[in-house]
Amino acid sequence: MNNYLEKVNKIDSNTALKFGILFSLIFTGLIFFADTYWFSEPELLPKPEGVAFWYKWQLNDPTWLTRASVWLLYLGHQGSIWWLIYKAQEEKPTYSEGLHWFNIAALLANAFFITMHLFQTGIWYDGLAQDVLEVSAQWSVIVLLFMVLMMENQRRGMFLGKKIGFVSNAAVSIRKYHGYYFAWATIYTFWYHPMVGTQGHLMGFLYMFLLLLQGSLFFTRMHLNPKWTIFLEATVVVHAMLVALAAGHNWPMFLFGFLGVFVVTQMYGLPISQKMRWLIWVAFTGVFIGVYSYKGWDTWHEIFFVSGTLWACAILFSGLILLIQKIQFPRKDKS
Repeated sequence: MNNYLEKVNKIDSNTALKFGILFSLIFTGLIFFADTYWFSEPELLPKPEGVAFWYKWQLNDPTWLTRASVWLLYLGHQGSIWWLIYKAQEEKPTYSEGLHWFNIAALLANAFFITMHLFQTGIWYDGLAQDVLEVSAQWSVIVLLFMVLMMENQRRGMFLGKKIGFVSNAAVSIRKYHGYYFAWATIYTFWYHPMVGTQGHLMGFLYMFLLLLQGSLFFTRMHLNPKWTIFLEATVVVHAMLVALAAGHNWPMFLFGFLGVFVVTQMYGLPISQKMRWLIWVAFTGVFIGVYSYKGWDTWHEIFFVSGTLWACAILFSGLILLIQKIQFPRKDKS
């Protein structure tokens, strides 16, 4: 057993990351191939009257078997990753360059359930979307994103590199157990959708694969690598814009909303010079002026809807955590 653990620990987390990214890209291509040459789209649930936003990839006539197929696989996926997080925290390992046994187990579990989801879509089609609200999948990821802003505040700040003290204090409370929530948010969203080959779905599944990969590398140095983690945060820009374009929604709002978070917050966690930051700011401003000069300036303020929501939620949630702590654990009066 000790020899096995030593061999596992010699597997570099950077190497595991590269193979994981390669797997993610190949499997995304496999989804496109399966959707083109294998899947046949069933009769889907029509959009009800008066519904503004509708997720159409749901069976019109689901059965207990179509529902059971996705729920059982989802629960198996969720439970296995939560169990691995629990066992890892029980061991109290140090962050290392190499993989731990639970990293290998998490990578294999995620690869298995990713593969099972493809077969489940091909045979039964439905995801969790049949039984849960679309907003639950959207907000599960939104909460994940603003929790990252909270936890990274101590390292890179919230606005232009400036830290917010009470946000850092609140983040201490969520840091130990954030893995459980992040695992739920990614796995729940992953099983919400059937594996179909639209642009938005392909980019969304690629993003989910990368988040599952990040979650599998817990207690390794690569899990904390700022270039990798900021890449994950910034990748949502492409996904959000593609989904908005496909749905005919307002893509500039999502593009500049998420890019705004990058230039104001996320890029200050990268080891780049101030000159490079200014160049990024100039490029962002130039593209912004170009797009809204063509689109019209009457809606330019919409760029704050996405970024403002993430910043406001991070700050308000931090305040809520500290308020709850103060109520539950009041300081004893000194006498």
